[in-house]
Amino acid sequence: MGMVSWLDPHVDRYVLSTADEEKVVEVKKHWAASAWPAIRLAIGIVIFISAFAYQSPVYWVFIIVGGALAGQALWRILEEYRDRFVITNQRVFRVHGVLSVARASIPLVRILDITVNKSVIGRWLNYGHFVFESAAQVQGLNVIRYVKDIDQREDVLRMVMAGDIPQPIVAVEEDDGT
Repeated sequence: MGMVSWLDPHVDRYVLSTADEEKVVEVKKHWAASAWPAIRLAIGIVIFISAFAYQSPVYWVFIIVGGALAGQALWRILEEYRDRFVITNQRVFRVHGVLSVARASIPLVRILDITVNKSVIGRWLNYGHFVFESAAQVQGLNVIRYVKDIDQREDVLRMVMAGDIPQPIVAVEEDDGT
């Protein structure tokens, strides 16, 4: 099942079923978003464990530095895991945050332009970043980073914007380890 279910942001509660809104796809971040924090976590654990090879003053420095590095990296991995981008038949929205939850949404009719940015590494690993432009100058949802299978997500988004909802509706993407 991946992470513990209580860590999941449960985005279904933000879909307005009373207004005939249906979730088309829920997108988790690509694993590359957590790659650098995972490396920092491993380094922090190594530093923490190596502290036991030293005496008192160095021991405490290694314990604090290793623990702080591992704790911060673990927090960042949790942030990336809980960051979700959702496409419904009426809007797109993002839910993110660990202790406090932030949400931002744009109705599909207000999206004027969608830009897809794919770096060289993103092309190799099959992820990219969405940039939305709407009529509003400042908006809460303008850049969505590390979207896996971004070309497919863009196709789904454009079909939904055109009123052609793909069938069957995909509730949650399967986590295939990529």
